Amino acid sequence: MNKNRGLTPLAIVLMLSGGLALTGCDDKQEQQQAPQAPEVGVVTLKSEPLQITTDLPGRTSAYRVAEVRPQVSGIILKRNFTEGSDIEAGVSLYQIDPATYQATYESAKGDLARAQAAANIAQVTLKRYQRLIGTKYISQQDFDNAQAEAQQANAAVVAAKAAVETARINLAYTKVTSPISGRIGKSNVTEGALVQNGQTTALATVQQLDPIYVDVTQSSNDFLRLKQELANGSLQQENGKAKVELLTQDGQKFPQQGTLEFSDVTVDQTTGSITLRAIFPNPDRTLLPGMFVRARLEEGVNPNAILVPQQGVARTPRGEATVMVVGAGDKVEVRPVTTAQAIGDKWLVTDGVKAGDRVIITGLQKVRPGAQVKAQEVAANQENQQQQQNPQQNQQQAGSGEAANAGGQSEQPKS
Repeated sequence: MNKNRGLTPLAIVLMLSGGLALTGCDDKQEQQQAPQAPEVGVVTLKSEPLQITTDLPGRTSAYRVAEVRPQVSGIILKRNFTEGSDIEAGVSLYQIDPATYQATYESAKGDLARAQAAANIAQVTLKRYQRLIGTKYISQQDFDNAQAEAQQANAAVVAAKAAVETARINLAYTKVTSPISGRIGKSNVTEGALVQNGQTTALATVQQLDPIYVDVTQSSNDFLRLKQELANGSLQQENGKAKVELLTQDGQKFPQQGTLEFSDVTVDQTTGSITLRAIFPNPDRTLLPGMFVRARLEEGVNPNAILVPQQGVARTPRGEATVMVVGAGDKVEVRPVTTAQAIGDKWLVTDGVKAGDRVIITGLQKVRPGAQVKAQEVAANQENQQQQQNPQQNQQQAGSGEAANAGGQSEQPKS
């Protein structure tokens, strides 16, 4: 009887201890099962001045082109230049046989001398008649005739002088000279060839290569957008002229910087593009006409540009760009954005986000719209290092972000 009474308090203590232990285990399991906010890396957006550039295809063309043609007919006696050499304006290129033109010139000078002599006689006669007019020695008719003959003689002198000048010019044209300075190409004729005034085939072509033109094409839509942005102040140009850099076909940067000269006044109906012309210094004649190049056009400075890392931008199945933003209460929001162009490893975003927004760039696969997260700022150097070390992981995160964005748009966040 006493033995059973002694065991009762001990049993009660053991039962209470067991109950407390079970209660503690349940609380611990509940704490372990409680979800924790996932950590994500974010970048806080800021606006900054940005030089906006665009790459356009183009071809080089000579600054000036002169097709050398003969202005008189005759036989080529001599070629006075080396093909492919640089020449100055006024240098003799060809010599046409001048014999017949020299004879014509001498004959014209003789005709002029004869006309001047006749004019002198007519003038002397007229003066003599002037003294005798009003006397019975000459009539008024004789005086009028003398006056007309003097005028005709003077006119003959003028015509003879013109003939001499024409003969002199034709004689000078037998020496074919370069009208401009530049580089001359191959000769299309040789010594002994007969050339004619007005022939369609050029004797040679001279091209001025310094400076040189670069003709590039831009879509009419982009051209209108650029004009609109310059007009409303979204883009600002220094001195009102856009600067242009040049990349050659092998990817090398041309050392000289050019400027945009003008845009064409019509749009190509076939391609819907407009031609822009830039001019570049070319002192070493590195660029030659007809070369394919890429022109990097500095459209202007955007004073309030917002750049978003590309790894933080996802695409919906319809191709719309979206980003995940950590909003109020550290909750994830999906926002559609408008991307203009790629600037390095970032997108230039023109709509959808603003300065101060926190965009998720790492941990996209862990979150969904409406979820609460723990945001951690990612420094610029860490962002670049992560992108270089884990390119595949970034692609997976972007893909997961797309799925999350699609899900966020199709269903409401759960409470």
